[in-house]
Amino acid sequence: MTKNTVFSLFKGIPLSFILVVLFLLQILLAVGLTAYLSIHNGQKAVNEVASELRHEVVNRVEQNLQTYLSTPRQVLRGNQNLINIGLLKIENLPTWESYLIEQLKTFPDALALTVSNEQQEHLTVEKLNDRQFLLKKAGKSTEYDLYTYKIDSQGQRTQLPEVIKNYDARSRPDYQTAVTAKKFSFSQIFIPSNEPRLFISASQPIYNSQGQLFGVNSTLIRLSEIGDLLQNIKVGKSGQIFIIERSGLLVASSTTEEPFRLQNGKPIRLAASQSVNSSTQAAAKYLTTKFNNFDQIQSLQQLNFSLDGKRQFLEVKPLQGESNLNWLIVVNVPEADFMGQINRNPQTTIFLCLGALGLATILGIVTARWITQPILDFSTATKDLTDFTNDKDSVVIVQGIKEVEMLGESFNEMAQQLRKNFTALTIKNAELELQVKQRTQDLQQEIQERINSEQKLRQHHRVLAELANHKALFEGNLETAFKVITEKAANALEVERVSVWLFNDERTKLQCISLYERSNQKHSAGLERNLADYLIYYKAVVALSTIAITDTRTDLRVQELWDKLLEPNNIVSLIDTSIWVGGKIVGTVLYEQIDTPRTWEVSEENFVSSIAEFVALTLEVCNRKQAESALREAEEAAEMANRAKSTFLVNINHDLRNPLNSILEITEALKDGVYGLVNEEQQQSLTILESSGKNLLELISQILDFTDTESSKIELQLAATSIQGLCDYSLNFVKHLAFQKNIQLRAQVPEELEPIQVDERRIRQVFINLLTNAIKFTKEGGEVWIEVQPTATNEYIFFSVVDTGIGMLSDDLFKLFQPFMQVENASTRRSTGSGLGLVMVQKIVELHGGTVHAESQLGKGSRFTVKLPWKKVDKWEVEV
Repeated sequence: MTKNTVFSLFKGIPLSFILVVLFLLQILLAVGLTAYLSIHNGQKAVNEVASELRHEVVNRVEQNLQTYLSTPRQVLRGNQNLINIGLLKIENLPTWESYLIEQLKTFPDALALTVSNEQQEHLTVEKLNDRQFLLKKAGKSTEYDLYTYKIDSQGQRTQLPEVIKNYDARSRPDYQTAVTAKKFSFSQIFIPSNEPRLFISASQPIYNSQGQLFGVNSTLIRLSEIGDLLQNIKVGKSGQIFIIERSGLLVASSTTEEPFRLQNGKPIRLAASQSVNSSTQAAAKYLTTKFNNFDQIQSLQQLNFSLDGKRQFLEVKPLQGESNLNWLIVVNVPEADFMGQINRNPQTTIFLCLGALGLATILGIVTARWITQPILDFSTATKDLTDFTNDKDSVVIVQGIKEVEMLGESFNEMAQQLRKNFTALTIKNAELELQVKQRTQDLQQEIQERINSEQKLRQHHRVLAELANHKALFEGNLETAFKVITEKAANALEVERVSVWLFNDERTKLQCISLYERSNQKHSAGLERNLADYLIYYKAVVALSTIAITDTRTDLRVQELWDKLLEPNNIVSLIDTSIWVGGKIVGTVLYEQIDTPRTWEVSEENFVSSIAEFVALTLEVCNRKQAESALREAEEAAEMANRAKSTFLVNINHDLRNPLNSILEITEALKDGVYGLVNEEQQQSLTILESSGKNLLELISQILDFTDTESSKIELQLAATSIQGLCDYSLNFVKHLAFQKNIQLRAQVPEELEPIQVDERRIRQVFINLLTNAIKFTKEGGEVWIEVQPTATNEYIFFSVVDTGIGMLSDDLFKLFQPFMQVENASTRRSTGSGLGLVMVQKIVELHGGTVHAESQLGKGSRFTVKLPWKKVDKWEVEV
């Protein structure tokens, strides 16, 4: 708003009225500012009090929580101390029964106490009421079934009909949690099926002095009592406290609302944002919007938000002291609880302002009349000064009050100076108008050039996008792809001709693969250029990758082309970019402008480089398509050769086995004297003949089995198989070989292992092959054995065949599982074999989804370990 506009608002209004109004405005401003500062300071004080109250409440809640959650830690720490001094023994659980009952009486917050050991023994005492308990036990005395008893006030035990077979407490979540954490830890919050309440358990692993795990001691507490603690804490008149997990699920609240809801008769955890309490729901939704993820809240947060137009004070603090309890304490207090008295203060302030306003009005009227009379005389004399276009000099003559006379003299001097300044400003304004007009024209021209440049860029991007999605480029169709590329490039750059040239195989010529002429929309090909005729031009292309020439008549790089190629076609400008594939230049893309010389912009040079990359991409796709076709032909030839090999081996199997079996039968008959007595020398020759025939027969069988595995002809017959039976059968099968060398055989198999799903015949073959090898390379009087060891999760099981034989170098282990390969040393040279036994072992184990691993040390024996899938790990339900 200008000065003249402001003065026009007061036109025709008496000065006395203006003075009174302005005086009153000053009074109102002073009183209003005082009232504002008063209310503001009151609000600030409320905020500080509210902050202190929220902080005190949060600290009190955290202290109560830590006290409540310290009960499980005290119980379990006390038990650990008794175990350490020998008063309680984890391996003798029956002695714990009366002690756990007394503990439940001593600690009323604990609902159940549990102790389990690594010997699969388990004991739980659960409190039904002050005089009745439930006892659950499992162990060797119950044949590891879980029995439940009810203990009355006289200590009498009554067995309940509930019995759980084959109960193993080591699979319980609280046991697994303690073992994994290796220290005191809380479990996840859960709701048992038999009682709709929130529960949480605490567990303590028990180790001996050597760090060996003996068992786990656990206790169970009910979280609903935390809500009772929160209800006893007063937060203003209507403030609330609630505790949530970082997932947003409600743990406890100071309201009467339960932290769960029933769905189809089953209790489901309740998220705070789904609470029926409007304050709890609004606070949770605000926190979700504010932080998106509650994991971001790592320290105390004091926040404000609005609920139904009313301000709410909010404080959030992570629970400290318990490492695996990611709980957040939330305190929500309405501002209205503190603002009652402060909201009444403005009424008193308003009444005081009205009284001050009335008194100021009376004083203003009196003062205005006393001041305005001489000023009216002065204003009449100064009216002529308002028109600077009037050439007449205005002189103000005022007599009367001394101050007004001095003001008149100052006004006359000011008027003369203002007239001079006004004249100078008028001249300067005319000059500025001319400059602005010229600059506006320059800006309009720059804007138009910028618009044209942006239109070209958009057109270039559109063309590149169309090429990127064109089918011909990704099918390697060179003819179609190059036609599309040259045509779109010519239209985008608005040049007459665009062409793609590629080197011949000898790299002595450039051959035109595709040429597009824009004026007649014609595609052609077949032109050639000898490199020897245009050496300077091609050296420039290779050196610079892209050459942009505005005037072909004066540029030395294309003078070799001028007489025969450029001048006849009236080509005055060109831009040429090279095509690179596989790190070398394979051709060029040429853009030719006719008639009018053209200065190439940077965006156009970038565009032609992108076009060259599309040409290179098309060539690479074409090369890849050709390579893929050649690869497919090679694979088909290999498959035909493999089928021919399999057919040959199947046919030769019959042709070799029958004569070989006949030779073995005749040899055995000769040895038995069917055709007459044989002397000792003949007997030795027949023994060698029989041994060689059997080795040859075994080699044929192994080659055929290897061929079956290579051609994937083996189909596994999976069935539940005893692990102990597998080991016993395999050891019995090779017992005669071990007896001949006085080698001891044994097996280390854990008791009561569940069956494994395998092809029993094939896995027997694996173990027999490994045992045979172990016996073969173990000296007389040595030892060979089988070790069986499940993994901790029972998902896999390991079978190890170990010997005390000659061993081998670690560098030779990689040869073991290669067909027809044997490790060479002084001992292996005396042993026969085809080199296929371990290959068959690896193939059969891999068909079962397992692996084979070999370890060996020269002179100290070898270990071959087979890892096989055993059984899936299921998620165990929580049991109270």
